[in-house]
Amino acid sequence: MISGLLFINEKGDIVISRFYKDDVSRQAADAFRLKVIRAKNLGAPVQIIDNVSFMYVRHGDIYVVAVSRKNANPALAFSFIYQAIDVFKAYFGGKFSEEHIRNHFVVVYELLDEIMDHGYPQILAANNLQQIIQVGSIKIDPKKLRESKKTITSEITGAVDWRTPGKYKYRKNEVFIDILESVNLLLSSKGNVLKSDVSGVAKMKTYLSGMPECKFGLNDKLYMDQESNKRGAAGQRRRHVTGIAIDDITFHRCVRLGKFDADRTISFVPPDGEFEVMKYRITQNINLPFSVIPVISEHGRSRVQFEIKIKANFSSKLFATNVVMRIPTPTNTSKTNFTTNVGKTKYDPQQNAIIWKIRKFPGQSSFILKGEVKLMALIKDKVWSRPPIKMDFQVPMYTSSGLHVRFLKVFEKSNYETIKWVRYITKAGSYEIRI
Repeated sequence: MISGLLFINEKGDIVISRFYKDDVSRQAADAFRLKVIRAKNLGAPVQIIDNVSFMYVRHGDIYVVAVSRKNANPALAFSFIYQAIDVFKAYFGGKFSEEHIRNHFVVVYELLDEIMDHGYPQILAANNLQQIIQVGSIKIDPKKLRESKKTITSEITGAVDWRTPGKYKYRKNEVFIDILESVNLLLSSKGNVLKSDVSGVAKMKTYLSGMPECKFGLNDKLYMDQESNKRGAAGQRRRHVTGIAIDDITFHRCVRLGKFDADRTISFVPPDGEFEVMKYRITQNINLPFSVIPVISEHGRSRVQFEIKIKANFSSKLFATNVVMRIPTPTNTSKTNFTTNVGKTKYDPQQNAIIWKIRKFPGQSSFILKGEVKLMALIKDKVWSRPPIKMDFQVPMYTSSGLHVRFLKVFEKSNYETIKWVRYITKAGSYEIRI
């Protein structure tokens, strides 16, 4: 793995360093400090100097640098760095900077000895580290200290280090799943889709007693195809259910990957509170929430006419909120005159755009914006570059990818009742229409 960890400030001074192996000396650290940070040669996050690999991340005014002379796994190194920063934040009250490191350097050294051993990651869960290092903003009630010491070994070596058995008790056991999607679109001036994809994240809030196991399934295309084949082989009537092809997916470390590979079920013992259970990306069969048809015509050098039609493609039972459309205008605009049957419009000279705001946009409805822009005469004519129209919006209970949660189950040995909530929200990522 890595040979050492360096904390370097913006000036290039090493604030704290910790070497786990003797194959890298302090001189190698000085070479990185001089050739990269002080020389402002900040390019790729992996630099190789004198056969030594430096993998670094900048967080505020501090560079966290992992050093290795051997062929280390950079993905593992960066994952370690980010998780280590989260641990420091937990001990420093949610903040991590040069000032916090200098004020708590004893805590930092103690943490560096616990989170890594001989260059290999060890304990990176703050709730387990608090049993060992009880300083900073993480402290334990002295009455519970004697009991906690008895379970330190089992918690550190256990497979579920993110949840402590017997610690959580709730009167009302609840599970929340939020499917949040950002839809990206680039549409040509002729109405052809040049690029479209969806980036999504599934966030969970769990307020569950004991050590529960959660399971939920998605309308994954692989699962749907398997189920369809089983029903067909058994001679059962087939139901038409749309499956979603997921291109990329990453899970929280609590998810059992073997179980997902076997039956496409997302199974895990959840951490307490809020966390991201998975991230995904979908590029096929994207349902665009809005269609925009712009008609823009230039009349000589004095004026430009606009007619923008926007239609909501989602169900009439739903509605979008905070819809904002930024329609570009020439830089030499002198006067604008626009009318619409819904929302409000205004000209923003700083953005060189007409801002059209619609607070609530019902599904399957369409609206039109009409108007014209008068131009100032220029000494030398400049061709208008026609930047794209940009949109912002949010559509509750709608997913552009078509992804939905098929089921959500919670198993716990006490068999308590669980209240389950699932919510969907789609918002605009980079939603652009060329004109």
